[in-house]
Amino acid sequence: MLELVKYIVEQFAEHKDQIEYEVNERENAVDITVWLDESDMGKVIGKQGKIAKALRTLVRCASAKDSKRTNVEIKEKGKDE
Repeated sequence: MLELVKYIVEQFAEHKDQIEYEVNERENAVDITVWLDESDMGKVIGKQGKIAKALRTLVRCASAKDSKRTNVEIKEKGKDE
């Protein structure tokens, strides 16, 4: 699932080398946190969060066969680390 998130995020981000991913697996869920440069936040999230919402929808549909819920969170580097 991480490969799908990476592919989509890197299509919109300009600073691909500064993107970091963190994956936390639990019993029935997987949390993927994407850490972005400040200048890429708006590009990846999109107007009114439309790109981020579409990303989450695609990941949720793709993870349905794994019987694990996958959550995607997008954060700015330097904040909440």
